[in-house]
Amino acid sequence: MSGTNSPEAVKKLLENMQSDLRALSLECKKKFPPVKEAAESGIIKVKTIAARNTEILAALKENSSEVVQPFLMGCGTKEPKITQLCLAAIQRLMSHEVVSETAAGNIINMLWQLMENSLEELKLLQTVLVLLTTNTVVHDEALSKAIVLCFRLHFTKDNITNNTAAATVRQVVTVVFERMVAEDERHRDIIEQPALVQANSNRRSVSTLKPCAKDAYMLFQDLCQLVNADAPYWLVGMTEMTRTFGLELLESVLNDFPQVFLQVTECEIFLSLLVKFLDADKPQWLRAVAVESIHRLCVQPQLLRSFCQSYDMKQHSTKVFRDIVNALGSFIQSLFLVPPTGNPATANQAGNNNAGGTVSAPANPGMLGIGGGVTLLPAFEYRGTWIPILTITVQGSAKATYLEMLDKVEPPTIPEGYAMSVAFHCLLDLVRGITSMIEGELGEIETECQSTSEAASSPTQSSEQQELQSTSDQVDKEIVNRAVWEEMVNACWCGLLAALSLLLDASTDEAATENILKAELTMAALCGRLGLVTSRDAFITAICKGSLPPHYALTVLNTTTAATLSNKSYSIQGQSVMMISPSSESHQQVVAVGQPLAVQPQGTVMLTSKNIQCMRTLLNLAHCHGAVLGTSWQLVLATLQHLVWILGLKPSSGGALKPGRAVEGPSTVLTTAVMTDLPVISNILSRLFESSQYLDDVSLHHLINALCSLSLEAMDMAYGNNKEPSLFAVAKLLETGLVNMHRIEILWRPLTGHLLEVCQHPNSRMREWGAEALTSLIKAGLTFNHDPPLSQNQRLQLLLLNPLKEMSSINHPDIRLKQLECVLQILQSQGDSLGPGWPLVLGVMGAIRNDQGESLIRTAFQCLQLVVTDFLPTMPCTCLQIVVDVAGSFGLHNQELNISLTSIGLLWNISDYFFQRGETIEKELNKEEAVQQKQAEEKGMVLNRPFHPALPFDCLWLCLYAKLGELCVDPRPAVRKSAGQTLFSTIGAHGTLLQHSTWHTVIWKVLFHLLDRVRESSTTADKEKIESGGGNILIHHSRDTAEKQWAETWVLTLAGVARIFNTRRYLLQPLGDFSRAWDVLLDHIQSAALSKNNEVSLAALKSFQEILQIVSPARDSDKPETPPAVNVPVPVLIGSISGPGLGRPFVRTDSIGERLGRYSSSEPPIVTDELEDLNLWWAAWNTWYTIGSESTKPPITFDKLTFIPSQPFLTALIQIFPALYQHIKTGFNMDDLQKLGVILHSAVSVPISSDASPFILPSYTEAVLTSLQEAVLTALDVLQKAICVGPENMQIMYPAIFDQLLAFVEFSCKPPQYGQLETKHIANAKYNQIQLFAPAEWVALNYVPFAERSLEVVVDLYQKTACHKAVVNEKVLQNIIKTLRVPLSLKYSCPSESTWKLAVSSLLRVLSIGLPVARQHASSGKFDSMWPELANTFEDFLFTKSIPPDNLSIQEFQRNESIDVEVVQLISTEILPYANFIPKEFVGQIMTMLNKGSIHSQSSSFTEAEIDIRLREEFSKMCFETLLQFSFSNKVTTPQEGYISRMALSVLLKRSQDVLHRYIEDERLSGKCPLPRQQVTEIIFVLKAVSTLIDSLKKTQPENVDGNTWAQVIALYPTLVECITCSSSEVCSALKEALVPFKDFMQPPASKVQNGES
Repeated sequence: MSGTNSPEAVKKLLENMQSDLRALSLECKKKFPPVKEAAESGIIKVKTIAARNTEILAALKENSSEVVQPFLMGCGTKEPKITQLCLAAIQRLMSHEVVSETAAGNIINMLWQLMENSLEELKLLQTVLVLLTTNTVVHDEALSKAIVLCFRLHFTKDNITNNTAAATVRQVVTVVFERMVAEDERHRDIIEQPALVQANSNRRSVSTLKPCAKDAYMLFQDLCQLVNADAPYWLVGMTEMTRTFGLELLESVLNDFPQVFLQVTECEIFLSLLVKFLDADKPQWLRAVAVESIHRLCVQPQLLRSFCQSYDMKQHSTKVFRDIVNALGSFIQSLFLVPPTGNPATANQAGNNNAGGTVSAPANPGMLGIGGGVTLLPAFEYRGTWIPILTITVQGSAKATYLEMLDKVEPPTIPEGYAMSVAFHCLLDLVRGITSMIEGELGEIETECQSTSEAASSPTQSSEQQELQSTSDQVDKEIVNRAVWEEMVNACWCGLLAALSLLLDASTDEAATENILKAELTMAALCGRLGLVTSRDAFITAICKGSLPPHYALTVLNTTTAATLSNKSYSIQGQSVMMISPSSESHQQVVAVGQPLAVQPQGTVMLTSKNIQCMRTLLNLAHCHGAVLGTSWQLVLATLQHLVWILGLKPSSGGALKPGRAVEGPSTVLTTAVMTDLPVISNILSRLFESSQYLDDVSLHHLINALCSLSLEAMDMAYGNNKEPSLFAVAKLLETGLVNMHRIEILWRPLTGHLLEVCQHPNSRMREWGAEALTSLIKAGLTFNHDPPLSQNQRLQLLLLNPLKEMSSINHPDIRLKQLECVLQILQSQGDSLGPGWPLVLGVMGAIRNDQGESLIRTAFQCLQLVVTDFLPTMPCTCLQIVVDVAGSFGLHNQELNISLTSIGLLWNISDYFFQRGETIEKELNKEEAVQQKQAEEKGMVLNRPFHPALPFDCLWLCLYAKLGELCVDPRPAVRKSAGQTLFSTIGAHGTLLQHSTWHTVIWKVLFHLLDRVRESSTTADKEKIESGGGNILIHHSRDTAEKQWAETWVLTLAGVARIFNTRRYLLQPLGDFSRAWDVLLDHIQSAALSKNNEVSLAALKSFQEILQIVSPARDSDKPETPPAVNVPVPVLIGSISGPGLGRPFVRTDSIGERLGRYSSSEPPIVTDELEDLNLWWAAWNTWYTIGSESTKPPITFDKLTFIPSQPFLTALIQIFPALYQHIKTGFNMDDLQKLGVILHSAVSVPISSDASPFILPSYTEAVLTSLQEAVLTALDVLQKAICVGPENMQIMYPAIFDQLLAFVEFSCKPPQYGQLETKHIANAKYNQIQLFAPAEWVALNYVPFAERSLEVVVDLYQKTACHKAVVNEKVLQNIIKTLRVPLSLKYSCPSESTWKLAVSSLLRVLSIGLPVARQHASSGKFDSMWPELANTFEDFLFTKSIPPDNLSIQEFQRNESIDVEVVQLISTEILPYANFIPKEFVGQIMTMLNKGSIHSQSSSFTEAEIDIRLREEFSKMCFETLLQFSFSNKVTTPQEGYISRMALSVLLKRSQDVLHRYIEDERLSGKCPLPRQQVTEIIFVLKAVSTLIDSLKKTQPENVDGNTWAQVIALYPTLVECITCSSSEVCSALKEALVPFKDFMQPPASKVQNGES
């Protein structure tokens, strides 16, 4: 055409036009004048235009209506010749493109008239073609009219016309679309404002389209309408149309202009139409052709994408893509419902009559008999409908077998299964195409993003800007793309799923099944990648359902969102697609029979090979596309869990599943096919979870969450029964955790959180696996080679150990055992590197409670032992306190005594460790403390730890002490004992490491606190007897009540505290409140001493003794106190190594050397204030007094349970006094002495229990003091010695001491009473017969030896003190005499014979000292009252009323007599010579006594044989002599004395005379009979007295003898002579002796005068 614009061409055109007009004018000249005129005026017009315009063509076009008019009129003549001429001219104009739109319209109208008149039909067609191909001026109605014209000519009778018209139509249709393409090309660079299709209610209105596009649209739309036998909208005037022609045109358009359909919408109508051809009421061949057409579309994903973008995504347009897919689905369903047959007639019939029953399938479909063999064809079978699967094409290409036969007039016969097979391939190709396209694009975007980000990581300054630009472009592009992808998937997934599910169910061919599953899998993966959850889950659900037996009740598949699909039908433009659930009547081979996983399994379920195939697809899906599964992991895993259960796979170590037998119910039955498959499946399962390490974090979380919720279901199911639970989820959680160790942090919390719940499950197998999984994960986590390593990542280490700690809150023993075994293994493998994890690990051991069973406690304890023996040096020092706490808590466990005792041993080991590593520990703790202090200050908080503000190292010790202190009050005696020993040993051995100030806490918070608790427990302990100590252990009677057992503890504790006070006093005394502490300690000693338990009270006194032996620090000299459990080397001072903040030298032991070292290095020695010291001693004295007075006070009432203090207790009590007294003697006054006296007296009075007496009492034949009595005397001895050397003012105490001693002396005859208690007196057992006592009786001691010793003391003391003023003033001598009078008067009636003998000798000694003093003080009258007392005493003794015992021997009697003689001698030497200093009454009493003694008194009890000895001759003689001596003494000073003597003598002589007379008389009367022995004795005695008297008189100065006396003596002589006749030889000999002295009277009498003068 380019030639048409050249000047030559233009010139030629003008010439031709003019010649044409001329020719026309000629032709019409005759018949048609108006035409001729028009032609002529046309010539002028042309010329004018040529002349006036430079652009001739344009001007021609402008005026073309007028130019063309003559020719149109020529055509109107209907004359063939004219018409042909005109048409040729018009064609020439057209070919030069000088026809305007109006002109063209006119031309077409003219052509229409010709057509209606059937004129020049071929020429018409040619003209139309030229008109439409040369230019684009024809639009809208004109165009449609031209096209209709061609169509109508196609349906004429003439074959040539018909065919030419058909060709023209085809060409015209093509031209219309080409024009549109060209138009788009022109406009491509102009940016369009509006979108292509506006939201317009009239779908015919396409006003927004450009002209050519609009024409193409209208044409396409009407072609579709016509093919569908509907009325056209635009091609008005159509009369006839064949469908095949229409389809052919449509197909050519689609084939030739696919790109047009990206923008143009005619295709929308065509496609909708195409979809309708699949309807069941359409003929079979039509449906086949339609399916082939759709298949062609399906293999072009880009085309499908264009459909989706152009229609589905526009608001008011048909959802074309969705409809195609849904139609395929419906088509496939309908094939199963209405079995097609090859015969079109039947098909039509079936199509016309939908309700016509389904034609039953051939008898045995798919069996082809070939040479006698039977081959099974691949086919679909569903509810009795069997459809073979034909191989029709290579995948991905569409072969249009029947489309190519469209030129045939008759429809061909379609083989059975053809349509189904094509539809099946459509689906597969559709899925394959879409997924590969979208995934490809996604991949591109991802790689672009990557490359961008890589580039971005090293940008240059200049490129940065464009970098950002390109990134944002990419983002926009991706947003657009993503919208398309999502729309495509959303549009197609329902239809696809419906069709594929149905086919999956119907498939009997493994390959087909595989293809279907692959399609479902790729769709699921794609949806997942695009984040389309509902569709993804729906596809996955389908695969899951396929894996499980039909109708298998798996909640997760029926309740999730996916389930909403299963019973919901999707309406597709009036057609409904049902989701078909798998049918049960499967024709698959059964390969496994197993039990369903349910709470109440009913019967068995069967798995077919298809199920296994689906399962593999599921595994494949999970394995390859795990990253996009998200929440649908739940579906996948739930299904796998059930399959695993049915197949009988059980978890083994590490979480892998291995074939195992089902525990209960009918065994799983597996075919060999599956048996070989199982290891593979198991392997894939494991690999699936191994591959979780490649998932991104979010996907991993989805996987973990799914496993957790699956596990929760399994847990729910396992509640309330102990059947085998499903452990799939737990096992897989373990597996997943193990392979994701490198990023364990992100999944650790949900993972372990869930496993902890599993650990609490009541079903033991479930729990066991939970614990197994948890502990395996923890161990693996700790051994894993993390980056950075755990040692540098404390947070992670704590995170890993935390669940171990959490397990402590679970009460199931089996779980705790697992937990502890795990700890043990961790310790063995990681112990050295636990670092900050120690508190958690120790916490686990410490969390074991008492009630959790022996084996748990034992295992936990093993861990602790391991820690203490191996790991103390490797753990942070801050954890040492926890170790102490944990060890202490084991001590308190009462399940196993050995553990408690061993744990106390561990505490000792720990303390030893503290001691050895003291410096290092202290430095580290101080450092840590500083850090914490700083943090606390920053937060504005106060640092709070136990025993604050002691230094951290001291706090550690205090915690240790406090723990041991708790154990010291454990309910079990053995534990208390061991803990107590350890506590005091530890304080003893290591206490020197403590800061001085810390001792304050030790004393108050540890020791006194402990004492309080022990005291309370002891006083409230049960007194019930304990039969045995558990098992067959017998308990000693001294420990058979709780009270007795607590007593031992009290003893131990008090002793320990006292020892510390004793050995550490140099540390304690400077503490400031030492005196308060001292008071508290004394209070404890007091309450213990007053407890009603002999053991405790005695021990309290021993402790009292211990603290009283304390010397004040200045006089400190004691050997180092070393506790038994430590080997102490020679004390060594390790210099004064003090690190920063170490204010103490580290010393191995405590000794004087060390103390001196301490004083020289740090602080000057503190000399305690003496006054304070004194206060301490007085406090001790008050305590002693309270104990003494309270304990010895007799109870008011007595019964079996009355407590009476024991002898050892009382002894110890009294023994304390001397030591105590040394410190308080300076202030000790009379009051105190009084108090002491009361206690001594009471103590001695306490009786002893008869069952104890054999141990305490000396054997009754010995006279020995008990130790108590010894102690009492020692106490008094100490006192008197102190008084002796003390100042004058102390000596007034002597009388009080005498009183005290004399009180004791009285015990010899009158044992003391103890309250109202009845006692048996040992001494009362006559002649020391040994008595056996009834057990509950009380026995008074034998007080004789004590009283006698007291007496000796009195005598000795009196010897020393007789002259003391106080002794004189307080009438001590009188008191002594008064006291002695009692035994002396009792004499033979004394409990012990020794008593009166000692009393006599003592009296003699005392008098020998005291009488001179008394004489000295005679004038003062201080002794006045003593004399009568003395006289009475002599009287009572010398003339006792008691009768000598029958068995007294003669020698004894003589010895006793000699004692009497001694007394008389004393009178004669010490008293009578000093009569002038002595009261007269006294002397008179003495004389009377001597008088009485001088007469032979006798005892009627004497036997005859002994009579001569039994008369106290010596005594009488002595009395006589004394009497006579003093009667005739020239010293007699007063007449009164002389009178007394004389009177005494005359009485004596007169009495002698009477006796002799009576004897003579009786002798005479008796004749031959001898007189009674008594009388004979008496006469003998008198005779002897006479001879004595005469002797005495001779010895006396003559002037002292009264004349009357002599007269009386001589007067006796005749009487004596008369006695000569007596018959008794004894009397005769006595008579001889009496008569002999009378010879001295034989002398001549002197003269009276002489006599008178004299």
